[in-house]
Amino acid sequence: MKHRYVWLLSAGHMFTDLNQGALPAILPFLILESNMNYGAAAGLVFAANFASSIVQPLFGHFADKISKPWLMPVGVLMAGLGLAAVGFLSNYWFLFAAVTISGIGIAAFHPEAARMANRVSGEKKGTGISIFSVGGNAGFALGPVISTTALLLCGLKGTLVLIVPAAVMAAALALQAKKLQEFQVLTKSQGNTDSSVNTADEWGPFSRLTVVVFCRSAIFYGLNTFLPLYWINVFQQSKAVSGTALTILFTVGAIGTLFGGRIADRFGYIKVIRVGFALLLPLLLFFTKIDNVALATLLLIPIGLSLFAPFSPMIVLGQKYLPNRIGLASGVTLGLAVSVGGITTPILGWFADHYGLLQAMNLITYVPVLAIIMALTLTIPGGKVPVKEDG
Repeated sequence: MKHRYVWLLSAGHMFTDLNQGALPAILPFLILESNMNYGAAAGLVFAANFASSIVQPLFGHFADKISKPWLMPVGVLMAGLGLAAVGFLSNYWFLFAAVTISGIGIAAFHPEAARMANRVSGEKKGTGISIFSVGGNAGFALGPVISTTALLLCGLKGTLVLIVPAAVMAAALALQAKKLQEFQVLTKSQGNTDSSVNTADEWGPFSRLTVVVFCRSAIFYGLNTFLPLYWINVFQQSKAVSGTALTILFTVGAIGTLFGGRIADRFGYIKVIRVGFALLLPLLLFFTKIDNVALATLLLIPIGLSLFAPFSPMIVLGQKYLPNRIGLASGVTLGLAVSVGGITTPILGWFADHYGLLQAMNLITYVPVLAIIMALTLTIPGGKVPVKEDG
């Protein structure tokens, strides 16, 4: 495993997804200053993800045909520029367009970066992809901290600070793009170093895995969007504290992602996926039944571990199901399937407007049931039903 490149790609992932993490933390400020309702706020999350969900598999398909490492720095820069502009716009549709641009930038980065991460990970793909994925989780954790601090100090125009990390990371990736391209050409000429990968694409298991990722995405974006508002309106906490709740969830999630990949390399990808969702169901049910903010905060720890541990195993498993289309598999498992959660968020926003935030959170708790059912149907790449090992 080429650690230098893996960590570089992980850093790029962090500074890209920082913008995704920042958006929900910005929403309470937009709601208070522009009298925006929950549905309109959720619509901005939809905007950031709808274009991404359509474009990302196309970027993945394109990456499989002709690898373009320059898409990574361009994607990071677009992601930061779009969200940085939010604080300077008052018209809702201009806001909608700005977050859409940010979403397209995110779509450009993920498939090429995940495909490259697969290459530089060698035989320890679970570990390598978990390091790459943890960068995204760290970005989601940092996003609320940076944006909330900047907006508390400078008002909505504080979103301008988001362009700084994006520009720095884009420059770093641009400087290494040629070396990454050369390394990829070298690994191709040497052949596939992962002897466990199939030669045939398995669309059936991949489709079932995609449903599992859809479910995780719906849970993830539901929590990501409404957790700050839940803290403010249900627990009567401040805006600053509400941002902290997201930071706790994603910080724990980063740890869960890192360990999830390592555990999957040892015990199997499918086992980690099944156990994660089996634990998540009772944890979410308990979370919606408590009214103590301290207990709810503590519960974010096991929820974060259960939600994030299956993430990198799902990406690697998808790449193993489609070994001839790794970019496309990454675009779906890391892109399309993830973005679907953002597209479903307006439904939760409408539900929250009509029935309350508590009922919207209750709705989220039922999603793991479908994920568990579909996870039980997953097979080892090659068509075998997992019994002892599936990695």
